[in-house]
Amino acid sequence: MGKLLIVGTVAFDAIETPFGKTDKILGGAATYIGLSASNFGIDSGVVSVVGEDFPQEHLDLLTEHNVNIDGIEIVKGGKTFFWSGKYHNDMNSRDTLVTELNVLADFDPVVPAAYQNADVVMLGNLHPFVQMRVIEQVKNPKLIVLDTMNFWMDSALEELKQVIAKVDVITINDEEARQLSGEYSLVKAAREIEKMGPKYVVIKKGEHGALLFHDDKMFFAPALPLEEVFDPTGAGDTFAGGFSGYLAKTEDYSFKNMKNAIIYGSNLASFCVEKFGTERMESLDKKEVEERLEQFKKLTQFKIELS
Repeated sequence: MGKLLIVGTVAFDAIETPFGKTDKILGGAATYIGLSASNFGIDSGVVSVVGEDFPQEHLDLLTEHNVNIDGIEIVKGGKTFFWSGKYHNDMNSRDTLVTELNVLADFDPVVPAAYQNADVVMLGNLHPFVQMRVIEQVKNPKLIVLDTMNFWMDSALEELKQVIAKVDVITINDEEARQLSGEYSLVKAAREIEKMGPKYVVIKKGEHGALLFHDDKMFFAPALPLEEVFDPTGAGDTFAGGFSGYLAKTEDYSFKNMKNAIIYGSNLASFCVEKFGTERMESLDKKEVEERLEQFKKLTQFKIELS
């Protein structure tokens, strides 16, 4: 069983959807990734930064899920990163209302010695400078996975490209894949992105599933149709946690096993959207995960007679 290093935000979110709204609650890419990856019983650790205003109970939650928090820096007198957003009725689009970088603005990550030899490095959505600083501190990881977004393509494209050149897998959504590659066709977009360095390209399509590309191979995994989507916040990070957590557990980084990782990631993301914030991921149990995996299996497997 491999070791997983998670890099990303540990933060406060305030969310409004057609189903209701929250005050400040626990959020952040690394939080969702860590809670998701904890379902695989692996040794995982988070590198992030919070302010003195961050409650101990939130840190305890990660520890209770066997996520090591030695790499979370607490800045005395500092304020934690805060994001507020409002989702539209389709739940696919949202407006950012507030972004306060706070302690994240000057964050220079330090990877604990115990995780510098991690087998899998999951670079959550952060400034490419921070992601690169982490890459410089790890020793011969077997797999580096990068999650990024259009904000960095707009504001730090050259730094982002330098990071992309050093990773094995990139996960982005369809809109971002088109922006990064300059290609509308997702097949062409994936080929262009592969030329930038990654061996594998994962393109997320929200409620329409995810695509995996490697050389001339393709794989598509649907998202599980849900009766209700309560809050999509963190679903992409939960997917990334399931994807990287499964790969760390199995220590098999082949295209064939990445197909399984996509399904496991999609499966866990389907739970995340059922309640506000991290609430659903906090109480998830093994039986629920396995039962829903069976639903995925029934959804995707069929026999076809070739005449």
